[in-house]
Formats: sequence, structure tokens, C-alpha cells
Amino acid sequence: MGLFNKLANGFKTGLAILPKEESFDASLNINFKIVVVEFSDFVESHNGKKLANILGNKEGLNVSYFDKHFSKTFLNLESRSLFDLIDKGQEILEKTNSDVLVWGYREDDRIRLNFQTSLQYEKEDTSFISLLDSLYFPASALSDESVFPLAISNLIYGAIVSSLNITNKEQKIQKHYLLKKIITKLSSDNSAKTLSIDYLPYIMNFLGIIYLSYCRDRKDVKDYKIVNNLLKTAIKHQDLIKNPIHLGCVYYHIAQLNDCAALNLSKNVISYYKNAVSYYQQAQKYLSKYNYPYDYGYISYKLSHVFYNYWRQKDEGQTLRDAIFQLREAEKVFTFALFPDFWSNIQGELGQMLGILGGSTKNDDISNLAITSFKNQQKVISEKRNPLLWASIQERIGDIHYRLGKNNDSHAMLEDALEYFHDALYIYDNISNNEDTKRLTTSIAKASQMLSYLE
Repeated sequence: MGLFNKLANGFKTGLAILPKEESFDASLNINFKIVVVEFSDFVESHNGKKLANILGNKEGLNVSYFDKHFSKTFLNLESRSLFDLIDKGQEILEKTNSDVLVWGYREDDRIRLNFQTSLQYEKEDTSFISLLDSLYFPASALSDESVFPLAISNLIYGAIVSSLNITNKEQKIQKHYLLKKIITKLSSDNSAKTLSIDYLPYIMNFLGIIYLSYCRDRKDVKDYKIVNNLLKTAIKHQDLIKNPIHLGCVYYHIAQLNDCAALNLSKNVISYYKNAVSYYQQAQKYLSKYNYPYDYGYISYKLSHVFYNYWRQKDEGQTLRDAIFQLREAEKVFTFALFPDFWSNIQGELGQMLGILGGSTKNDDISNLAITSFKNQQKVISEKRNPLLWASIQERIGDIHYRLGKNNDSHAMLEDALEYFHDALYIYDNISNNEDTKRLTTSIAKASQMLSYLE
């Protein structure tokens, strides 16, 4: 069956019709640096170099080929070798100063591509793509790079652009501009019409990722329906997926879709949050904490945000507890030793959520856990390294001490609150942060008044 005959039902009605009101500055001339590593292949074919040549003609990409010899056995995606894959990839990314690394691995008569970035499994990761997301195409397609199907090359192109982590406004504009052009090309190209249906779920998965990357901040429900149709088509053909982790990735992206919809659309928000929770948890069944801990932990981190945002909508105590539980799960994976910055961020979020829960339940033990989490955050966020953020943490700790002192008529707690407040005030005064100084001065006055009252 022709691939694009199958695609017609997925996004024919909406994919090619992109909004005309958006303006993109093509003169930005930003080129993202891409490295294609020579494939792990039992045939001496130099397929990695061929793919690099094919991608070298794509707008906005500066593509290079990495042919240093080293063992690539870790590309089998088995859980015991995943850490080696991540470490080696990070080493190459750092050495080449690249934005995206493309791995290739031959499985029988197919080539599998995976995409790695330096911020994968970090808080700052702005991409929807996991290292486990796998794009397959026939190895025979690279026998002659001059006739490589344009639809497949554009799909790989879209996967690479979707993988990019954006650090500034200009890069965001360029990424969006490139995605728009790629989507338009994919919707009108039938050069892969002879591709076997066996590749359908993997291609649908990446088409969903590409379109979701394009519409992630948009507020038109039609965009999300298109992505949903693409990803659900992949699910319908799950019998063609040989490795269950690939099915887990599809569920992961359906969760991301609902997560984005909840944040951007004004209707059915609670329904989107519930769907996001359901699909994130479904993904974790395939990407378990013991076999694929980084993906499991990152999904837990995303789940915590869904539960927290859901709690803000419905104010149900259990959802806040669920958010805290998921953060604890993420904390077990992204440790201080391996991910100090991410761990510190998790500690700060734990402190915030535990502080809210401790205050609402009037549970001093939970409030003290919040204080511990904030102090953990300061193991990375020091006064010298980031004085303003350090001061804001001191203020939060002071707020909890003030609440505990007020609720328990405790001199010691109120005195501790004043100490933390004054530490923060010293920083705010030196930075001339008038709004923070004014707020904190009020907090100090309230704590002092309460202390005087107790005396």
C-alpha cells in the first residue's frame, strides 16, 4: 500500500493549509549544526555519509559527518546499554558543538534513526522527541543517494528540526519557519508512495511530532485534532511495531499533545488534563523506571506539572499529592550527582508544592519537608552563584517559618523567619529590587509584630 495514500485520511484536510497571518523572517539566516554519525551497519556502505550528503542540501542546516571509529553496540537500545549511548552522544555533541546528533543503526533490511541533543532529559529540553523515538526506512533507499525519496528526506529533515532545543527568540522564529515549509512539502509529496505499510506507525509518529512541534503554542483546536489523528493512526497499527518501547513513545506524544492542548485551549481543559495523565501513565508502562529510567523520570516530571495544573483548576487535594509523588519519582532518577541543576529545580518545585500542602492541611511535618527541599535547592543555587534566586528561596523558607510560628505561637520559628527575611532583604537592597524589597519589608513587619505580641 502506498504510504501517502494512507496519510490522506490523517491530515489531508488541514496539513497543507497553514495560517497566512504568520510572518517569518527568512533573512535570519540561522543554520543549526547537525552531525550524522557513521551508522552501525554490518555492510560497508558508508550510509551515514550518504545521509549527511542528502541532508546537506536542506535549508537552515549545517550538516557534518562524524566517522571516528568506536564500538556502537549500545545502539541496540537495550536498557543496559542506554547509559553508554547517552554518554557517548553527549561527548560527541560537546566535541562538535552541535545542536542535533543523528544516530543510524541497521536492523536487517531497515535503517533506524535516533536523534540526540545536549539538553535531552534536562529541564530546559524544549523538544518533544525522546532519544528512543525511532524513525525507520528501507536500507535499500540509500543504495543511490541521488534518487533517495524526497518524502523520506523531508521526514528526516522535519525530525531533526523538531529535535532542536531553542534558546532565543530568533532561533524559535527560524525553527517555526522551517517546520512550516517542511509540513507543506510533506503534505504534497508522494515520492515515497511505494514504501511498505510496515513503516506506517513510525512515520505517523514522527509526522505527529513534527506537526505538534509546529503548533505547540497555537490556540486552534483543529491543529491538535490533526496531531491526534496522526498519532492515533500509529496506535491503530501497533501490530506492526516490533519493539514495545516504540509504542510507549507514541503514547508519550499523545500525552504531550493533550498537555499542550490543556495549556493553550480555553475549552475542555480538564478533559485534556485527564487525557494527558492517562497517556503519560500508559507510556510509563512501556518505558519503565527500571529499564528506561530517564524517559520514565522525565515523564514523571511532566506528570507532576499536569497534576499541579489540574489542582490549580479544581483545587482537589489528592491531585496536589499526586503531583508531589511524581516529583519524588523524578527525583530518584535525576539525582544531585548526575543532574545537579535539574535536581535543584525539582527540589524547588517540591518545596513549593509541599509548602502549599503543608499550609492547607496545617501539617507541620509536611511544612518542614518543604523547608528541607528548599535548602536542598540551595546546595546548587548558592548566594554567590545566583544571589537573586538564592534570596527568593530564603524568602520562601522565611514564609514557611512565619506560618509555623504564627500557627504554633513559636518564638523560635518567628525568629528564624526574621533571619531568613533579612538575608533575602540584604540581597534585594543591593540589587535595588524595589518591588521585592517592599514586599519583604512588609513580611518583616508582620513577623516582628507577631513576635512582639507573643512576648
